[in-house]
Amino acid sequence: MAGVTDKAFRLIAREFGCGLIYTEMISAKALTYNNKKTKNLMDIEGELQPIAVQLFGSEPEVMAQGAQLAVENGAEILDVNMGCPVPKVVRCGEGSALLENLDRAVDIVTAMVKAVKVPVTVKIRIGWDKQNIIAVDFAKGMAAAGAAAIAVHGRTRDQFYGGKADWDVIRQVKEAVDIPVIGNGDIWAPEDGARMICVTGCDAIMIGRGIMGNPWLIGETLHYLETGEKKEKPTPREKIDLAIKQLDLMISFKGEDVGVREMRSHLAWYLKGLARTAVLKDAIFRAKKRHQMVELLSSYLQEIEQLPL
Repeated sequence: MAGVTDKAFRLIAREFGCGLIYTEMISAKALTYNNKKTKNLMDIEGELQPIAVQLFGSEPEVMAQGAQLAVENGAEILDVNMGCPVPKVVRCGEGSALLENLDRAVDIVTAMVKAVKVPVTVKIRIGWDKQNIIAVDFAKGMAAAGAAAIAVHGRTRDQFYGGKADWDVIRQVKEAVDIPVIGNGDIWAPEDGARMICVTGCDAIMIGRGIMGNPWLIGETLHYLETGEKKEKPTPREKIDLAIKQLDLMISFKGEDVGVREMRSHLAWYLKGLARTAVLKDAIFRAKKRHQMVELLSSYLQEIEQLPL
């Protein structure tokens, strides 16, 4: 979710009832270099806890230093990303590359746990490829190193985001360790969340791509888990109103130029499933100012609200 779960996105997710929110992936090494852009990614001021500051890296001592800096900045939970499949991350021995280096992963978590007094959690995938499903042994190693919880994405690194998440491996991890297990992968509807809990016995569920442009899924899932009932889907007006709210939050934190540019992808996600959006999306990706985006969205809304039901 790098490039997605920025401060604006997190504030909106919290409004819909998200119980634990993660920052974007932050390089521990860049933090130790006092990199300004990296420090901005860690801005959690004014946000309700709990928020997990998500770090990545491959050097135990650097990860420990990064953990200390994050805690000094207000982090109450630290999460280590050992699941990112992106080649430029993996080439550096970080993210999913650590799935093939359990000893190094254990050293990282051990060093971080010693360095800070807040919980240290870990996010993994089930293995590098289908011939190397190592999630159970890896989770045991993380628990022994002092991890407070582990999130398991039910895909291998080789799958990236394709194919189907293997929830049975998540179940095996849950049965193998005593720390909380968070299930992740293929939660696109409220029923998926309920089914994952039933199938895996996991302690919590993590929703990633399913809430891109659809933060309503958080509240819908909570409601379904509590009542067994499905909530009504948001109307086009509700989608566009929330999209404009997120646009304004992004501009307030990043300025108009950056906020508008980064909002383009989010708007495409908000518009997914709505009628007659091809021309609108093309125009949005050319918009450079807030008023241009708002005018495009308002005109589109007037057009579709006049369509016969």
